[in-house]
Amino acid sequence: MPSTPSPQAQALAARIDDALRHRVGKDARSAKRHDWFTAAALALRDEVIDRWMESTRRTHAAGAKRVYYLSLEFLIGRLLRDAVTNLGMVRDMEQALRIHGLELGDLAELEPDAALGNGGLGRLAACFMESLASLNIPAYGYGIRYVNGMFRQRIDDGWQVELPETWLAHGNPWEFDRRESCYRIGYGGEVVAKGEAVAWQPSEVVEASAFDTPVVGWRGKRINTLRLWTANALDPIRLDAFNAGDHLGALADQMRADSLVRVLYPADSSPAGQELRLRQEYFFTSASIQDIVRRHIQYHGDIHSLPDKAAIQLNDTHPAVAVAELMRLMIDSHGLEFDVALDLTRRTIAYTNHTLLPEALESWPLPLFERMLPRHMQIIYAINSRVLRDARRQGMDDGDVAAISLIDENGERRVRMANLAFAGAHSVNGVAALHTDLMKSTVFSALHRLYPGKINNKTNGVTPRRWLQQCNPGLTNVLRDAIGDAFLDDAEQLAALNDHADDAQLAERIAEVKRSNKLALAAHLKDLTGIRLNPDALFDVQIKRIHEYKRQLLNLVETVALYDQIRSHPERDWVPRVKIFGGKAASSYHNAKLIIKLAGDIARRVNNDPSVGGLLKIVFVPNYNVSLAERIIPAADLSEQISTAGMEASGTGNMKFALNGALTIGTLDGANIEIKDRVGDDNIIIFGLTADEVAAQRAGGYTPRAIIEASRELHQAVEAIASGVFSPDDPGRYRGLMDGLYDHDWFMVAADFDSYAAAQRAVDSRWHDAAGWRRSPFPTIAHVGRYSSDRTIGEYARDIWQVGPA
Repeated sequence: MPSTPSPQAQALAARIDDALRHRVGKDARSAKRHDWFTAAALALRDEVIDRWMESTRRTHAAGAKRVYYLSLEFLIGRLLRDAVTNLGMVRDMEQALRIHGLELGDLAELEPDAALGNGGLGRLAACFMESLASLNIPAYGYGIRYVNGMFRQRIDDGWQVELPETWLAHGNPWEFDRRESCYRIGYGGEVVAKGEAVAWQPSEVVEASAFDTPVVGWRGKRINTLRLWTANALDPIRLDAFNAGDHLGALADQMRADSLVRVLYPADSSPAGQELRLRQEYFFTSASIQDIVRRHIQYHGDIHSLPDKAAIQLNDTHPAVAVAELMRLMIDSHGLEFDVALDLTRRTIAYTNHTLLPEALESWPLPLFERMLPRHMQIIYAINSRVLRDARRQGMDDGDVAAISLIDENGERRVRMANLAFAGAHSVNGVAALHTDLMKSTVFSALHRLYPGKINNKTNGVTPRRWLQQCNPGLTNVLRDAIGDAFLDDAEQLAALNDHADDAQLAERIAEVKRSNKLALAAHLKDLTGIRLNPDALFDVQIKRIHEYKRQLLNLVETVALYDQIRSHPERDWVPRVKIFGGKAASSYHNAKLIIKLAGDIARRVNNDPSVGGLLKIVFVPNYNVSLAERIIPAADLSEQISTAGMEASGTGNMKFALNGALTIGTLDGANIEIKDRVGDDNIIIFGLTADEVAAQRAGGYTPRAIIEASRELHQAVEAIASGVFSPDDPGRYRGLMDGLYDHDWFMVAADFDSYAAAQRAVDSRWHDAAGWRRSPFPTIAHVGRYSSDRTIGEYARDIWQVGPA
């Protein structure tokens, strides 16, 4: 019999009904499911608001230091389940909705994913915001309220098609319009003398206006704020032009402002695209810095105390112009001397680097930057003169000085945003131990020698609330029964699972949860793609942004080799496999989009070949996002973390899969190294070259053609792809892609292929040992509690921000 609803649930049901009637404008008889979702979200939001205001009052009363996290992405996913879980109201909400004949799970599915990010950078920012609130640290996140996100991915005949996201089409029940928080953002114009000072007179001005979303911490102990900016023209319509018949021209200023907040990462392959990217990054950075300074002056009065009350963290180079913007406000608006302003800026700002890829370390053509932001260019030149003077005083040679300079003088002169962030910050952190070491020896080697105390490591983490408790409630309940509830508050308490490593009954229960998750995923993917999957097969998963260094191509080439082997040797005891791919390719990234097409072509051939007898299935999941990840990760048996060693900064997908008990196959790259050290060599499958070996191969005249021709399986697979076996409609479709492997293979696909194939056969051997496979999640889950974002944020708070719980 269903349990009697608690008094709290009955009261919540009444509030939902009231919200439906008075805020949605429907009665229960006419309401549709989306109306009930909005009513439930609004009723829950009322619970959040009181705690949100109390959190703010506590911070003000204590005069506490705040963290300000600037990020171009916040991949927050859906918020209903997140908020109700962190408030401890899941049971009350379930019972309240059942009073109205509804299920929480059904309503939660109606919420669109917030289109505010794309990949690991944005998901990390979302995890960090949740952990900041969970650790009771006052914080604001700052970003852009994208109307259409990066894009919604549709797969047409195997090709990626980019369509606009429409997540805001029916409103967002979680956000609050803060019309009082508006700032003017200037572009262009000129800098003129004004007495002994100077004044920037922009030729164009737009208005940034704030929308706030509450971020609920675990057990509701603190609610922090995610503040997202939207853009408006000062005059949304020029009536004189409109009345004169120029109806489109009359709206040009508003359309130009709209372009700033329409799309995440607009293609920058054209000069117009580059200009929009720079305008967009400055727009949100300037609005955020103005807001921070305004709040500080309002509550603390003196700009000199800013480093004591504000810690500004730059999430990668996108907001690096914050250094020059904060300097501009201090000098031009508050009358500080340049060196005083620089000192205060450095003590306030810290910078997280997320990449060693030169093309991802943003730089802007100097003429573009100076035309768009002339005052900031002056400030950057002045900072650069001091940095270069420091370098000369330390006796650095011309090569080091050139590498340190904020201006790249090689070829087209460019403003180096990573160098600006480094020069203007008191802390520069990497996100995994290997990545941090490589920062010191590669991209920032000269800056590291000049400022040897700045670089430090803060290995990434993920929030266990979303990535275990919410996405995998079955596993969470089994763990609670086995080791108690302590891990709910401290993920490192998962180590208690080590004491149950020989518990066959517990292993069986965990395996049952995994199979249940696989059944659910198989049903969802059947509805989504039409492909029928065997839940008793090994689910082998690679879901991440499509990029050559992440090496989806290596996975696909090995898949073709496996397909050939299954057909050639049907007498062998092959492990049934389901290969699951997902991820978006940047709209202008030709090879990444070709790799998606290749996945579809291979899938079409393999999935319809009766000779493999269902032993191999391939599915590419379209429009991969947070909600799909929450379905896929709990169902994964094998986690593919196979980037070229030395090229993945950290990765957080590796942590999410491990937390849910998947076996990792990967290179010694990013956080894989630290996960290996935690779980032990026997509980992870490592293959391929190390970062040092990759560097040595590249420096020593690497010849991939010889390697391909010497490996029968690799050569056969590459030639099959190149000759059109999988693309009979266009036999030459993949010739250029395969020629790249023969000619240069920068990402070491050929070099690592044989090792990768052998590692996959080692996975097969483990799978055949059914009892051993059932035990394999124990050491993985038990040792990855360290990779909670709570631990990461605790280290930032202690070592970089010098803040504590409020």
